[in-house]
Amino acid sequence: MEHQKNFDKEPKEKEFVEKLVTLNRTCKTVKGGRRMSFSALTVVGDGKGRVGYGLGKANDVSEAIKKSIDKAKRSLVFVPLKNGTLPHEMTGKYKSSEVLLKPACSGTGIIAGGTVRAIMEAAGATDIQSKSLGSNAAVNVVRATFDAISKIMDAKKIAANRGKTLDELWG
Repeated sequence: MEHQKNFDKEPKEKEFVEKLVTLNRTCKTVKGGRRMSFSALTVVGDGKGRVGYGLGKANDVSEAIKKSIDKAKRSLVFVPLKNGTLPHEMTGKYKSSEVLLKPACSGTGIIAGGTVRAIMEAAGATDIQSKSLGSNAAVNVVRATFDAISKIMDAKKIAANRGKTLDELWG
């Protein structure tokens, strides 16, 4: 009998969308010169409402990115999206960064800065308006955005808590 190997000609699609938000290089002066170190901030999402972020640090760029992606996959949260947008307006805060997320009508697109845009695209949102208030440090803006996401209420959970159906809740 011949042993057949089954090779797919097309590579499998990745389960997650990975986006590099920032890459920082830091230098430490030592006896022999300067020692470089890198920190990477990435956002990972499945395009269906789950999204996470990670910060990885290493002496090599690729290793820092790999670490940050691994951390992002471990910190996934659910974004309750309704028709590609958020169910209601929400503000998230982290230290001196503040992010305002607003739902938008169909066809608007993602109106947001680079960091918030990366998060919303990875989550699978199609129509959102946002404004970054206060500090615009990338790590703090990402954490403020995730704070806003964590405060967003899901209609199904609210209906279940009140003992009603979604139709009764929406009217």
